Parts: sequence; C-alpha cells; structure tokens
Amino acid sequence: MMDIAQRIGNFSPLIVFLFAACTQGVFIEPLRAVTSQRSLAESITRLPCHYQCSVGERVVQVTWYKELRDGTKDQIITAHFSDGYTEFGRYASRMRFESNNPTSNSALLIPNTEETDDGTYTCHISTFPNGNFERRIKLTVWVLPIASLEPLVLVEGQSFRVAASCRAVGRPLPTLSWDTPVPGQTHNRTNEGGSVSSYYSLHPLRSMNGKNLDCLVRHPGLEHPRRITNKLVVHYPPDATISVRTDDWFVGLEEAALTCDFTGFPVPENITWTWKGMALPDGVAASGGRVTFGRALRLDDGGLYQCVVSNGVGVAKADYLMTVTASFLAEKSQRKETVAPDSSILVIIIGVSAAAAVLLMAVVVLLLLRHHRRRNKKLVKQLSVKTEEVNNLSRQASFRRLNSVGSDPRPQSEDYALLRSDSRMKTSQVSLERPIYKGSQSTLGGRWAPQGSLEAEGLPAVWHNEGDNARVAMTELEKDNPRRRANSYQKSSNMSLVLDSGLPSSLLPLKNQSDDAVGTRDPSDVPTPEENWGPPTLTAPAAGEPECDEDAVDSYQLSRALTNHFYYSNGTLRPRPQTNGILLHPHGHLI
Repeated sequence: MMDIAQRIGNFSPLIVFLFAACTQGVFIEPLRAVTSQRSLAESITRLPCHYQCSVGERVVQVTWYKELRDGTKDQIITAHFSDGYTEFGRYASRMRFESNNPTSNSALLIPNTEETDDGTYTCHISTFPNGNFERRIKLTVWVLPIASLEPLVLVEGQSFRVAASCRAVGRPLPTLSWDTPVPGQTHNRTNEGGSVSSYYSLHPLRSMNGKNLDCLVRHPGLEHPRRITNKLVVHYPPDATISVRTDDWFVGLEEAALTCDFTGFPVPENITWTWKGMALPDGVAASGGRVTFGRALRLDDGGLYQCVVSNGVGVAKADYLMTVTASFLAEKSQRKETVAPDSSILVIIIGVSAAAAVLLMAVVVLLLLRHHRRRNKKLVKQLSVKTEEVNNLSRQASFRRLNSVGSDPRPQSEDYALLRSDSRMKTSQVSLERPIYKGSQSTLGGRWAPQGSLEAEGLPAVWHNEGDNARVAMTELEKDNPRRRANSYQKSSNMSLVLDSGLPSSLLPLKNQSDDAVGTRDPSDVPTPEENWGPPTLTAPAAGEPECDEDAVDSYQLSRALTNHFYYSNGTLRPRPQTNGILLHPHGHLI
C-alpha cells in the first residue's frame, strides 16, 4: 500500500495540470497563435479574436497592441468587464471593438485602413483564475495602383522619340505594359516612393495618327489588368488638290464650281483662293474649300485658279487652269426653251430619213433582183439557141459524111451497138402491135408482104390499108403458114429499124431476127454481084400520061430510097454497106 501511495504522490502535479487543462477555455478564432492577414487600403479590416471560457472561468480584461519596428508595443484599446473600454493615442476613433461586449467577442475593426496600419497586432486576454492568453496577427495592407498616362504631340519627320509615358503607384508595385498596333520600344523604370513608370518610343509618321497606344496596369489586388486608353497624335503638313465635275468649260455654263480637296493634321482652317495671282472675278465666291460661279460662265473667266491651305505644320498649294471656249453649246444653254422642241423635230427628221433610206434600199434590192432574173432568162435562151445551132451544124456535117461515097466500111463502136440493140427492140415492139394505115400507098409504117412477094417494080411487096379484105387475107395467110408469118415479122422489124432510128442503111445491123436467135451469121447472106435480084429501074411517067397523085409520088420516092440503101437476100431485107461509117447519135451529136 505504501508503494502505491508513493507512486500516486509522484504523479500528483501531473494530475493537477490535467485537471487545470480540462477546466481552461479555448480560442475559437484565430485557432493558431500566430496568423497572417491581407487587407486593402481604404477598406474595412477585421482582426479576429474570440476566447471561449470554461466552467468557472471568466475574462476580466482584453487589450490590443501593435508591435513597432523597434520591438516595443503601442496600446491601442482596452476593455474591462466592469470599467468599459479605453482608446489610446493616435488609434483613438480609428479602431474599435466589433462587439458591444468585448469580453465575449474581442475582434478589432479598422473602418478605413491605411497603408501605415500594416504591421503585427496582439490580442491579450486576461482570465480568472487561469491567467493570460494571446493571439498574434500579422496584417499586410495593399494599396491599389494609381496610374496615369501622359501623351505627347508628335510631328511627322521628327527623330525617334517618346510618344507616351505611363506612371503608377501601389503596394506592392504594379506592372506596366503597352497595347498598340504601332511598332516601337518600351522602357520601364522604378521611382523612389513606391511608383513605377513606363515609356513608349517610336518614329512618328502620319499613318500613325489616331492609332491606339494603351497602357495596361497589373496588380495583385486587381482581378484583371486596368487599361488606360490613349490615341497617338501625329501632326503633318497638308496636301491639296482641285477637283471639278467637268473639264468642258464653255460660255454660258451655269452653276460652275471648283472644289479644293485637302488633308492634314491638325485640319487646315486657313483656305484662300486666287485667280491669276489676284482676287477672284466678279460674281465668283469662295466658301471654305469651294468656289462657285453665281452667274453664267464668261469667256474671260478662264485662267489659273489657285487654292492655298495651311496648318501649324506647313502650307500646301493646288493649281487648276480653266479654259473657256465659245461653242454651239453656249447658245444652246442660253435658249433652253427653244432647244427642247428643236430637239424633238430633229429626232423626227432623223427617224423619217432612216425610214426613207430603208425603203430606198428595199426598192434597189428588188430592182437588182428583177434585173438579174431577166438577165438569167436571156442567157438561158441564148444558150438554148446556141446549143440548137451547134446541134444542127453537127447533124448537117454528119449527113454530109454519111452521103459520101466509100468502099471500106468503118468499124462500129460499142455505143453504136447499144443504140442498134435499143432500136431493134423498139422496132420489134412496134411491129407486134396492130398497125393502122391511112393511105393505100406503100409507107415505111406498113408491113412487108409474105416471103417471095414482089411489087411490079421488083421491090418487096408491102401491105396496104385498103379495106378489110386485105386484113382478112393477111390473117388467113399468117394462120396458114406460121413460117411465112415469122419471116414477115422479121422483115417488118428490119424496115422499122431503118425508119425509126433515123440512121442511114450503112449504120444498121447486118443481121436479122433469126440471126439473133441463132447467135451466128450465115456467110451466104452477104449479097454478091451474081445474085439475080437487083434494084429495078424506076422511070418517071411518060409524056401524055396522067400524072400520079401525091400518094403515088411518095410511093415512088420510098421505093427509090429502098433500092439505094437496101437489098433483098434469102427472104430478108438487108441494108447495103456504105463507105462512110460515121455514127450519128439520135440527139444530133457525133460519136
């Protein structure tokens, strides 16, 4: 037991300390003994200090101190649970307790914080019976930047120089920069007293005038950079030109005017006009950059007009030479009321003239067409006549050659053979038809008598159209003897070939229809001098005998022609060979 008691006696101070700790109050804020806090100048700053007492404990007094750089402390304010609170020195009326019961909530308020309020503050709590407790707060006061920008006036042509400067004051020191499309250089400098400056330099040009040159201020107390807007100012001398609405100046022109266009900065306000180095003519007024003529233009208004503009940097001049002419337009402008109807009449005259010209052209075209049509018809007619003459001359020449006497026949051409074949086919077709004869005399259109029949003059007999008896006899004869009917058809075909083709006997084929059928020619068919049949002698009627009628004469001439150009061999009438073998085309052309 003694040992146990001794051990408890050794731990008695620790037990007393733990009991005291359990009965001591605590700080609700700030929780740590030393804390840091940031505030802005010209704003309300609250320094927290709240002690919660334990059971049986009581706060007797609260005091706020500020630590100085030399290590000493300045008493700011004190509050006693029974005597109230007391303010001290230069802090009076600038700092106060936040609550009306300082022993319960001891927070300190600074309504208008100043830069000098920066430092370390101590909240001292005196309790009973537990003693004193403290909390230390390090206060940092920031001063928002105050910035300004100073622009400079530049002149075109100057050397490289500062165009604008920007200065700012704050705690901590702000950062300055430039925002501009103009090329240049930036130079920053920190000044004594906690300020910073920035300078922007460039080479001034007139194109830079009016461009932005903004200063940007950055600070920890600002969420976004602060912008100070600025525009460059660059002065440059003016430029001037004179513009006109027309270059056609004539006597009588109304509302004539000259305009002086100029540039420059600052804008030129001094503008003067001269005419030939003197004042403007009478009736001409100048208003700013414009000269107007209050009357109609005259011939003596021409000359050199000059516009002079100036600003604080320089002077500019512009010249214009006006040439006034006297023309028909002057009279036209003076007689406006008469010109309108004259113009309409002129338009009507032009329209009528154009219509007349179109009509005349149409008539000329029609006449030309008619002339050419007549001329073409005349040429065609002349061509036909010439062609007919040539054909006649060719035909006459051919007949002369055919009638010439020769002994050797000429070889026949291929064209003549074709023509002979066509003629024979045509004659065969005609001979197969039923002929109709008008007269009783022998004609080339009649039929030859049957084989072996001869007329009185010794020529082959030809059927005559003298009545139905002849036709009946012919029909009976053909029925009785088919062979005789075929020979008669061959003779008729050969005779028709002579007459229908219009060719002389020397050009007719030498073979008959039977030769065509057989395909060969019998050499015995060629006449010889020893044949007992020859051309009979034709005599004219004797004197005292009655003259033959026209039909008898025709029959005589036909028999004469047949005797000269044909001969009879083996029951067939054949053409006599001629020395002249020239072939005459049916259309009259020589082959």
